[in-house]
Amino acid sequence: MKIFKMKSKNDYIGDDNFVKMLLHYECTMPLEVVKMRFIGSICSPNLELRPTDVISSFWPEGKAPRLETKNEAELFFKFFMGLWDDLFVQVAQNKVKLSSIKEKNADDLLVLCRLRFDEIESGFLEGFWGGKDNLKLPAYLAEIVDSLSDLAGVYSSLAKKLEKGDDYQTILPVVQHSDKMVEKALSFLIENSVLPRIDSLKRTVN
Repeated sequence: MKIFKMKSKNDYIGDDNFVKMLLHYECTMPLEVVKMRFIGSICSPNLELRPTDVISSFWPEGKAPRLETKNEAELFFKFFMGLWDDLFVQVAQNKVKLSSIKEKNADDLLVLCRLRFDEIESGFLEGFWGGKDNLKLPAYLAEIVDSLSDLAGVYSSLAKKLEKGDDYQTILPVVQHSDKMVEKALSFLIENSVLPRIDSLKRTVN
């Protein structure tokens, strides 16, 4: 079953169509987390990491979709690599930003805090480690990675406060400040660790 119109090589099909594809293949990971895991993987010091490994990690073990035909498989990886290539450009330009969600009330902010935790922990950091837990990192880089994990913990704590009914207006500026801190940490990591070796990070689906 074709659900998308074929586009030129590795063009990103757009957020709306990509969400439809994730639903079609029963992927429960939010697009925002998918994007951040790709970004983490692009930035990863694990140079053995392949996009296909990252793509398969979006489903629980043994639950990856069955691709029935060669054409379906080509389209499947083409669409994922379109997103990968689009995010690679963002990294190369050091323009990575957290997802933009409008917080209208406490419930919206609670959803955002939970998403932020997932974007950082399940998204960027999971992609950055690339399945390795013994990567040797320079001290400054290890500090940045640790700071991102700490900031993920901040979002988790804020979510718990909101669940208890703490004042939305008090928590909102803390979330906004935390967002800025995350983006600054990502920018510093990219500028000092990724951009100096950006040409060696170009990966293909094969």
